[in-house]
Amino acid sequence: MIYASRFLRLEDPPMQGPDVKDLQEELKNIGFYPGAVDGSYGKVTQAAVIQFQLSISRPADGVVGPDTWNQLALRNIHQPVVTSITAYDLPSIYIDTVKRRLKFSSASLNKTYKVAVGKPSTPSPLGNWVIVQKALNPGGPFGVRWMRLSVPWGGYGIHGTNNPSSIGKAVSHGCIRMYNEDVIEVYDRTPIGTPVTIVGSSYADRNMKKGDSGSDVAEVQKMLKKLGYYNSKIDGYFGSLTEQAVRRFQADKNLQVDGIVGPQTIYELQKAYDLAQNDQQP
Repeated sequence: MIYASRFLRLEDPPMQGPDVKDLQEELKNIGFYPGAVDGSYGKVTQAAVIQFQLSISRPADGVVGPDTWNQLALRNIHQPVVTSITAYDLPSIYIDTVKRRLKFSSASLNKTYKVAVGKPSTPSPLGNWVIVQKALNPGGPFGVRWMRLSVPWGGYGIHGTNNPSSIGKAVSHGCIRMYNEDVIEVYDRTPIGTPVTIVGSSYADRNMKKGDSGSDVAEVQKMLKKLGYYNSKIDGYFGSLTEQAVRRFQADKNLQVDGIVGPQTIYELQKAYDLAQNDQQP
């Protein structure tokens, strides 16, 4: 399974956010990053990422995707999550990606909030996680609060937004977006170690092939069109023209040329699309 939160890389102006800060901390812990942990992806951060990628015999492109995150997690020794209250006293967070709702439950508050979730090509990570990091006022697309999830393959979190019109939609790179006033209310009641359950359906688990249809197919067509491989209608149907476009893309990326959009093809598509779009949204 390959998911991708936003791809961290060198841009002008630099990408910034709590996920970049966490990346820098992970690299510093294992001796690859000599700079300041400032949450800004500059040239020093890029150089550290490239050196780390070379050390693990991975493509050294300075772009941080799921594989780099996973490898960093394997090399960092994380301490168990410790809180000042027992597990029985912890609140809980339950997120339904189909209904696009977050339910917060505690002794003092039981409330449901409207949220934005991951789009079909970059779905929110289904499963049972915990809150492992919190940050005040991360700014920009992260809004006023950030709570990182214990997902090993990316910088996923629950956060605010500078785009309130996105709430209620499937538009993110997998993060859970909330209205700023809502995330403040949840953040103040959520200690480190709070369990988070994410349920729903994930198109990313299926291999798309000729004859398939759906919003995930439309996402693939949109990306292929932007990248110059597909020139027909974005209709969500995987026909012959879509298959031909996929094959051309796979050939250019030295992937198995089978016309099937599996995990590796969707990963390379999303990466190329994000770079072409200069998409920096979480």
